[in-house]
Amino acid sequence: DKGKVRRQSRCSYDQNERGAVKAPSNQLGWKGVQDHLEDAIGKLKPLNTVSLSVSSRTDTGVNALSNSAHFDLQRRKDKPPFTAEILVEALNFNLGAEQIRITRAHRVPDDFHARFRAQSRTYVYRIALGISHNSKLPLTESDLCWNLRDKKLDVGAMREAAALLVGTQDFSSFRAVSSDIHIISPLKTLDVATVEPGSSFVSAHFHREIPFWELTFTARSFLYKQVRRMTGALVAVGRGQLSVPQLQGILEARDSLSYPRGIVAPARGLFLTRVDYKETDMQLSQQTSEEQFTSNGNSED
Repeated sequence: DKGKVRRQSRCSYDQNERGAVKAPSNQLGWKGVQDHLEDAIGKLKPLNTVSLSVSSRTDTGVNALSNSAHFDLQRRKDKPPFTAEILVEALNFNLGAEQIRITRAHRVPDDFHARFRAQSRTYVYRIALGISHNSKLPLTESDLCWNLRDKKLDVGAMREAAALLVGTQDFSSFRAVSSDIHIISPLKTLDVATVEPGSSFVSAHFHREIPFWELTFTARSFLYKQVRRMTGALVAVGRGQLSVPQLQGILEARDSLSYPRGIVAPARGLFLTRVDYKETDMQLSQQTSEEQFTSNGNSED
């Protein structure tokens, strides 16, 4: 049906009390980011029942500056497809006061899948030092970083430990128990694990300097809570609670029970910042573009 168009949208959102994916049907009154997006698409009155596929299923309380999703949108045959610009504006209008915004939209091939075609995902974890209580943070940082009482971390040791995590290896020790633990392979390839200075969102205007650090991780995919567990372990190294050899021992144990209790980083400091795709996976074929132009009298990027 040439009236049916597959779309890929990129969106950003602040912490959501139910995470990125749909809330379970037995939890009435709760909504995830996916629920809100599907409600916004439904207000466009599509002919089909829209089901959104999200690229990265962020946990409850995690932020995203650039998540992505795809969906099929079917309009009446006498109506042309929405342009990317109109679709973005309409969805953001329909989202209302929700802390979710669509940043870009693209028409993509029928076989494109936002989750399975992703080539890499990048997460950044933000840490503020020397904060004895959350009230001492700028309001713009409230619940958007992990505030530690420590005034310093052994960054050199943290970087040495982070280097041990890079590469293809079994990350069983760094995943939390979940319903799909026996289905998903623990072998993952971590391309990037860095520890670098960061800054407050209002560093130029706040009345005092707060040291910030950012831990960045890039991989094609991650295990359940893997980033928060890696972050917690690296911070434990920086605090002197774990040595670099001890972290290596945890990794080599390949057992989630070997991960020390009480050191998992909280969700609030974690940001999904990038989801990257191959340009060729997102490009419509010349034939498809010509067919849509002929049938709808409308073309767009």
